[in-house]
Amino acid sequence: MPDPTESVADEIDLAVACYREEGVWQLQELPEDSLVGVESIARQLRRYPGDNGAMALISVDEDFFLIVRSRGAEVSLLLSDASASPDWALARSAVDHIGVPVEDDDEPAPAGDLGIVADMGIPAMDMGVLLDDDELYPDEQLSDIATKLGFGPRFDDFAGLSNA
Repeated sequence: MPDPTESVADEIDLAVACYREEGVWQLQELPEDSLVGVESIARQLRRYPGDNGAMALISVDEDFFLIVRSRGAEVSLLLSDASASPDWALARSAVDHIGVPVEDDDEPAPAGDLGIVADMGIPAMDMGVLLDDDELYPDEQLSDIATKLGFGPRFDDFAGLSNA
């Protein structure tokens, strides 16, 4: 089990900032030093000139994913599995930001805003269905989200999920 006090950067499978500029999706790798917690990720996202803010899609050690969306001062997030918080500093930062208590023996369950991208076409109920699919790895779930948002092939290329 990973030491939750260590930097999560070593265990990051994928960390990408996504934003639309003039209607075109842009993807940028998030700098490693921004991945220490929700606040530093949100601070980094504010640097991108997105039409409707920017979001980070982050997959950690094939265990969970985190979506952080920043629109000005407003920060929303979705953690795919809150039960990861006792083991992972980034997940702990997310549940602390949300204000959800998590115990070591809690069952896997998402935390945060299931409607985080509802305004872009993925209603909360559809996001809940996606999170219930335990056959997919976190990066594959993020790929499904990217596809529904309209930038799936670019995300898959970026994440190394393409079968090229």
